[in-house]
Amino acid sequence: MDNLDILGAFRTIIRMRRYTTRLRSLDRPGIVHAMTGVMLEHGANIVESAQFSDTDTGLFAMRTTFETESLDIRSIDSSFDSVRDSMGAEIELRAIDQPYRALIMVSKYGHCLLDLLHRHADGELAIDIPLIVSNHTDLVPVAERFGIPFEHLPVTPETKDVAESRLIDLISVHNIDFVVLARYMQVLSDAVCSMFQARIINIHHAFLPAFKGSRPYHQAHERGVKLIGATAHYVTTDLDEGPIIAQAVEDVYHSDSVEDLVRVGRDIERIVLSKAVRYHAEDRVILVGSRTIVFD
Repeated sequence: MDNLDILGAFRTIIRMRRYTTRLRSLDRPGIVHAMTGVMLEHGANIVESAQFSDTDTGLFAMRTTFETESLDIRSIDSSFDSVRDSMGAEIELRAIDQPYRALIMVSKYGHCLLDLLHRHADGELAIDIPLIVSNHTDLVPVAERFGIPFEHLPVTPETKDVAESRLIDLISVHNIDFVVLARYMQVLSDAVCSMFQARIINIHHAFLPAFKGSRPYHQAHERGVKLIGATAHYVTTDLDEGPIIAQAVEDVYHSDSVEDLVRVGRDIERIVLSKAVRYHAEDRVILVGSRTIVFD
């Protein structure tokens, strides 16, 4: 048995727990050294690390995954206080075996919801999905098929405030970490957007900014576009203007019908939304002003 085999066997005997850190601070010398020094204090082995210096803002971002025998996340987190204080850094620490809890909101179109649920069932998305919320009942059978509770939350101009109050209650009761708008066709209020800043992910049926509003594929067809796309972004009080997490485009042709564009567009929406959810769930997104740094 060589040294690598011995090391692997040793790790199976001693319980190792993995953690991920995200750091954001003004760029300055010594940040990486300070972070890895804290990890070394806990006997950590770094298994993944990435960093980026943003010359436009002077900000530095870093994401690190490490494993250690220490199972006390509070002790590890408090050890990073020295870096927070000396570097003025914002540092988040999370144990990977504690997945985020995601609430999925949807209206009548089920393609994005189905894709997320299939990927979750296959183990591609490391999240818990305790609840699906919709302003319609069309997708109740989908929720039942996957064994996930479904909450019907009808929204009209007269009931919007009541519905949003109920939504906030559901987020609290189910300990939701972030919300996914999987083609949820209602605009959330400024209050909700502000309350859950950088915790609501939306899929937009365009390679933003383009063809906003209703019937986007009809607009695209009328303009004879040669590319269509989709954009996943964090929701802000500015409609469809939030920090972009993921985007994709696909070629289309003059011979394509509106139905063809819809089909291609839905395929792109599925891929882009699932990618954005995975990035968020794995702590790969760091906000720098109105932009995102995504460590793929």
